[in-house]
Amino acid sequence: MKFLINGSIAFDLLLSHDGSFLSGIDPKNLDRLSVNYLAQGFVRHHGGVAANIGWNLALLGQKPVLLAAVGSDGGEYLKLLQSRGVDISLVETMTDAVTATAVIATDSEERQISFFHPGADASSKLPDLASVKKDIAFAIMGPRNPILMLQGAAMCKKNDIPYLFDPGQLVHAFGQDEFRHAVAGSHGLVVNEYEWGIASGKLGWKEQDIVGACGMLIITLGDKGIRFVTDREDLIVPACKPTHVVNPTGAGDAARAGFLIGLASKWSLRDTGRLGAILGCLLVEQAGTLLDSLDLETVQKRARENYGEELPL
Repeated sequence: MKFLINGSIAFDLLLSHDGSFLSGIDPKNLDRLSVNYLAQGFVRHHGGVAANIGWNLALLGQKPVLLAAVGSDGGEYLKLLQSRGVDISLVETMTDAVTATAVIATDSEERQISFFHPGADASSKLPDLASVKKDIAFAIMGPRNPILMLQGAAMCKKNDIPYLFDPGQLVHAFGQDEFRHAVAGSHGLVVNEYEWGIASGKLGWKEQDIVGACGMLIITLGDKGIRFVTDREDLIVPACKPTHVVNPTGAGDAARAGFLIGLASKWSLRDTGRLGAILGCLLVEQAGTLLDSLDLETVQKRARENYGEELPL
């Protein structure tokens, strides 16, 4: 199946702190916040929401088409994506900018503090979908320049392409009316537990308002699993248990690849969540957001071990 992935292509600078971020914060002096944390770990990886989701889809034999942008330093990254079966034909190269960069710090309890420089994404424009829209099974509007997310949602509506709206850590960047409009035209809103707290306030909507507007709310809950809320069910899919934890960065993007496959294949929400949970689990077991390899037997083995049965792959 062909999937349209609107989001960022970025370089990730991953920092790890052996301790808790909370230990350095005085809640009585937040207006004068000034903190510094020792990063015992440092590594640079390929990343970006669109690239991460597309990479996982390609590993599972799907056909991801990226709507994204890179800067003058993004050529080698595009070659890497293309070599793994990711369609980069609609990726824009901005020669007067750098590729987006994310700095992501994680503490020992998996709390994260992130900074994101949009680079080429800040001045990119969406291409015409005429050449690809016919065969797209599903799309996702992932975190990038908020204007491009809204424009992407509008393009999907115009072309009758079902999509998930995934504001990520940019949830605070949307006004209420535009946020409501993007969600209402989608097939579902997907957020993590923290983002849902902000999103519900921004939208002025409760869970059932989301369901009434678009049909589905998906909340990822980390090691507590994944929650799906529709007008028919309120389901929590248990998390897949990792053999070890290295870094959680990219786990949410991997899970979203699983959601897209399950929804496009018209699986049950239980199986859809299980695939997302398994892919997310595999990501936390490594540093970096791109798995070197993945095969269906590995996925099915995790499904048997964690859920007692295989997925309908």
